Amino acid sequence: MTGKRMNVENDFRKSLLRWYDQHRRVLPWRALHGEIPNPYHVWLSEVMLQQTTVPAVVPYFLKFLEKWPSVHNLAEADNDDVMQNWAGLGYYARARNLHKCAKYVSRELDGVFPDTLDGLKKLPGVGDYTSAAIRSIAFNKPANVVDGNVERVMARIFAVRDPLPISKPILKQFAAQMAEGESARCGDYAQALMDLGATICTPKSPKCGLCPVANFCKAREEGIATILPARTTKAPKPLRHGYVYWVTNNKGDVLFERRAEKGLLGGMTGLPTSEWVGADIGREHLLFLPKPKDTKVSVRHTFTHFDLELHGFAVIMGNNTPKDDRYFWVNHDKIIKTGIPSVFKKAVKQFL
Repeated sequence: MTGKRMNVENDFRKSLLRWYDQHRRVLPWRALHGEIPNPYHVWLSEVMLQQTTVPAVVPYFLKFLEKWPSVHNLAEADNDDVMQNWAGLGYYARARNLHKCAKYVSRELDGVFPDTLDGLKKLPGVGDYTSAAIRSIAFNKPANVVDGNVERVMARIFAVRDPLPISKPILKQFAAQMAEGESARCGDYAQALMDLGATICTPKSPKCGLCPVANFCKAREEGIATILPARTTKAPKPLRHGYVYWVTNNKGDVLFERRAEKGLLGGMTGLPTSEWVGADIGREHLLFLPKPKDTKVSVRHTFTHFDLELHGFAVIMGNNTPKDDRYFWVNHDKIIKTGIPSVFKKAVKQFL
């Protein structure tokens, strides 16, 4: 690295950290100035923040911390309780891995999170980004922390015109280059970049006049900041179809299903559904249901890779109980308190 380039990168980091010291976001998992970060808080928040926004995560983080204030507490929690408290946050494989990871750290590592990338990557649900974030933020050790905010900042600082996701490797390389040499405040620097992307270098209408590193930004200099990072055109999401059922017995209880551990919404509780198929024909009702009655209930929900449309049917089963132990009855008055994914909350609201 040449002396001139090193000076530029040092100046970039100093400018960014000065701004961060005055404008850092106050987040419930983030240590205040002068405090030592809690690795449990950092890990929990980073898992929750995977593909989820900060405003959506905050109430879930606070709820989890109140119920399970330490990794040992979370490790001893009932799996169904964890899944129900996660309901609505989405990407449910994260919740399963979260519980597995808590058990591993509590029982195998005596509650101590690793501080190396290799050690962190061995934990369930912890990949390249999450391991780097935990190492940097929780332990103040060097790591290249690159999320969507950092990718956007680097795309603009270096005026990278290649679209995402093609440009990801070069953006990660630029991020590593700018972080090199920052050893005293690794965690602060990583969080400063995230905060810059979240509050100043935003996707639309970036606030370049308020940016502490605007003088280093090639995209601003070239007048193209608002169109970066470019993105390849996404193919339209496929639409799947299915039936969702409101099944009641003579007591007014409602039938719920605990879904299989693997697959979408794995391990979660919800209303029974048919298979979700690609065409709005060829669907079959669940075999044990007598005479499903068509209703006006119609639910549309978006998942990461497809959209789903569920059509509602009502069924009265009397006192019969399905022999499959996946199904169980929930008292009508307790339905609202049952932790279920958003797609089923939409259906329940309509059925009620």
